[in-house]
Amino acid sequence: MSKVLTAPCSMALPPPDPQFVLRGTGAAVHALHFSCGGQEPDVPVLFSGSENGFIHVWNLETHRADTALDGHGRKSVYRMETMGSRNRLLSQGRDQRICLWDLAEGRTSVTDSVFTENVGFCRCSLLEVAEGRWLMATAARALEEVQVLELPSKTSVCTLKPEVGAKLGMPMCLKLWQLNCGSQPLLLAGYEDGSVVLWNLSMGKALSQLVCHQEPVMSLDFDSEKAKGISGSSEKVLSIWSLNEQQNLQVYKTHKLVNAGISDITIRPDKKILATAGWDHRIRIFGWRKLKPLAVLDYHTATIHCVRFSDHKNPSGRLLAAGSKDHRISIWSIYTQT
Repeated sequence: MSKVLTAPCSMALPPPDPQFVLRGTGAAVHALHFSCGGQEPDVPVLFSGSENGFIHVWNLETHRADTALDGHGRKSVYRMETMGSRNRLLSQGRDQRICLWDLAEGRTSVTDSVFTENVGFCRCSLLEVAEGRWLMATAARALEEVQVLELPSKTSVCTLKPEVGAKLGMPMCLKLWQLNCGSQPLLLAGYEDGSVVLWNLSMGKALSQLVCHQEPVMSLDFDSEKAKGISGSSEKVLSIWSLNEQQNLQVYKTHKLVNAGISDITIRPDKKILATAGWDHRIRIFGWRKLKPLAVLDYHTATIHCVRFSDHKNPSGRLLAAGSKDHRISIWSIYTQT
């Protein structure tokens, strides 16, 4: 039974228990990705990536895994995303491979892969720039560098190298984005020295750098509509930063946390709320506009590695999933009317 913690702000109701819990991964859960926006009769699914190298495809109606995919040599899977449809899946593992899967008509085959030669934990970032054409940013073999490829061709777009003497350390987290379809793709990268850097891909050059943390940036997310982002580290602080019209990063505000350590941050697609994954076993929910604390969800018994919101078209169906070191995935229905 989960413990209920009330948030620091006054709330009419205490936070709920999970709507349901998915068990059976057999290992710590490091990655999650929803595919719930399909056409009938598509059943909403959740992909989970585990430390034992398996990807489970969970049926969200039966709460059971329909399929287990094994393509990373039993090495931890820490990133997944569908590409255009749920039948095309990208996954990234500690085997230094990024795999492209064909899951149509019951198939479970890896159709292509990219060998990154990078030994870190930096999750790659994907951006669809035209129908069927994607950019992928990933930490490169050289420690401080980021490589950008086009998919499915695997053509190199650019390699982003910090200036000599910059001492940023390794890239820890990446976010490709563009203001609107057809505009210039940009990359936000969080580094080992606590900096967030904005990169222009066509020039292969850093436009702005901001020191957001005293420790490595563990996770970041960005709202291109509000030109505002948020990052977390091993410290007791969330850093909120903005991007002005001159494309300079500026500290917007900071928010002190009760306990140190943020593994993951995600802003809900409607930009109303965000969730953080805590080393203290807790999920924290905030309002995105003012970073008002809304709820603390206390169910897990170990570090939470990842949090994801679903892509349900109907707001009342929206879910939040959290994956933990305790081998469990908790599914929450929270602030669906917000």
